Amino acid sequence: MGMYLHTLTKTPGSKHRRMRVGRGESSGKGKTSGRGNKGQMARSGHNRKPAFEGGQMRLIRRIPKRGFTSWNKTVYLPVNVSALDRFEAGAEVNLEMLQKVGLAKGSDQRVKILGTGELKKKLAVKAHAFSASARSKIEAAGGTCEVVK
Repeated sequence: MGMYLHTLTKTPGSKHRRMRVGRGESSGKGKTSGRGNKGQMARSGHNRKPAFEGGQMRLIRRIPKRGFTSWNKTVYLPVNVSALDRFEAGAEVNLEMLQKVGLAKGSDQRVKILGTGELKKKLAVKAHAFSASARSKIEAAGGTCEVVK
């Protein structure tokens, strides 16, 4: 018999009863209900930010900030020339083929071919960008490089 919706059960011990605070000393969370004695955190309605350090200058404000992150930069997914050696000689290597073999994950990725490694097969490679060394290695093996938009 397989697994069906009506046969599913909870793993024993996975579901806990809710802790009822302030219900007597023997409950383990009586008297001050786990809030300690007095202070800001013991009061009702306290609302402290997660990064609050008791009035001390916060860590995020103490550490230096350098540079900036450009919101419109082009991020390329690197693929080395040596990884292209797995395709058959004379094949046309495009984005769909790179995704199929797991070299490029995600359909919105921009791929750049880099020159690390050796290429011994003639391939027609289509990618968003090529490094100079990758272009020379692909063309030295008799292949072609085509930049796609």
